[in-house]
This record gives sequence, C-alpha cells and structure tokens, in this order.
Amino acid sequence: MSSNGAPVSVSLFRLAGLAYLVIILAGVSAEALLRGPLIDYSDAAATAISLRENSAQFRLSIAADLAMALCDALLAILLFLVFRGISFSLALAALVFRLIQTVVIAVNLLALQAAWLLAAGDASTSEPANILLLLDTHRHGYDLGLAFFAVNCFLTGLLVIRSALFPRLLGIGLAASGIVYLAGSLSRFFAPALLPAVQPAYVVPLVVESAFCAWLLLARFPDRAPGAKPA
Repeated sequence: MSSNGAPVSVSLFRLAGLAYLVIILAGVSAEALLRGPLIDYSDAAATAISLRENSAQFRLSIAADLAMALCDALLAILLFLVFRGISFSLALAALVFRLIQTVVIAVNLLALQAAWLLAAGDASTSEPANILLLLDTHRHGYDLGLAFFAVNCFLTGLLVIRSALFPRLLGIGLAASGIVYLAGSLSRFFAPALLPAVQPAYVVPLVVESAFCAWLLLARFPDRAPGAKPA
C-alpha cells in the first residue's frame, strides 16, 4: 500500500497475523511455561540449581524469546505497510517504537545467556546471587522494552480506529493495552510495591492482541483491501 491509500494485498494481513501468532505463542511459552517455573526470586541458590539441572529448558526459553523478537521486527514492518495509507506519519511512528521495543528485548536476552553461563559453570565459583541479579536485570529490561511498546499500542490503536479494516472496539482495546503496558513498566522501575496490583491487568493486552491476531488471520478482507476509510 502506498502513502496515498493504495490497496493492500490480503496476503499482508495473513502474514502479519501469522507473525503475531508466533509472537504470542513464543512469548507466553518462554516466560510462563519454560523459564518461569525454574526461577524463584526469593531463593538464589535454588534458582541456580534449577537452571543447572534444567539447562535445555532454560535455553529453549531464550530461543523462544529470540523467535518472538525476530517476528516482532517482521510484524512492525508488515503493520507499517498495512497502515501507511491511513496515516504515513502515525504508521512510521508506530514502526519506530515497535522496533525500539524489539531491539531492547533482543539485547536483553544477553542477561539470560549470562545467567545460564554462570549457572552452567563451576558450581563452586558461581555465586547464585549474581545469577539472580542477571535474571532480575532481564525482568527490568523486558519492562523497559514494553514502555516503548506501550506507545506503539497507542499509535496502532489510533490507526485501527481511523481505518475501515478493523472493528473500532479493537482499536480502543489496543490503546487500553498500551495503558496497561505503561503502568507495568513504570511500576517495575519506580513503584515495585504496586506491581502485584497491576499484573492482573495484563489479561487485557493478552485478550486484545489475540483478537487482533485472529482478525488479521481470519477476517474476510476484500481481495485488495482499501488503505483508508472513505471520506
């Protein structure tokens, strides 16, 4: 689609939906299923042992996060192509903020790799507290990336609302997801005591982004979908 609102190939929507599906599945699997059960932030020694004894599972979580980051970069480009006919400047800004998030999250994987290298090394010289510090650094780095993603959600929500391609409610949900992500990031860095109260709200972006993904994959778009809402 060109910046003057030229049509978008339906294949772009499908590819974007597929990339989004990988992001959701890889992201949830990496944190909740693979890595989360191995980490106890109240017990550094137990965490170090868990990483050492479940090395393959922990490294698989890193691989899943890497796959998520790669698909996030692809999705940023695809959504720019989808939305640039609606507002080139907004679509470009959304692209930039999503790519910044992707870079932060990708670089942040080095903290996980460093934690694994320490855990896999000589147990007599590996300080469990250092391993836990690296894992906590990764948590903070992830939420730092989500601060930029929050802005992307605001912008993408606005683009969805202005388009004729998606339900208006979906755009409102994406904007609300941005609020949740920003609240989580700010809480992590500046008010960690509030984080337990914010975390249940993450169900909002999970539901909304899953719905956005499903719409990209399954909705019946015209063969060459219009680039912008008719005046």
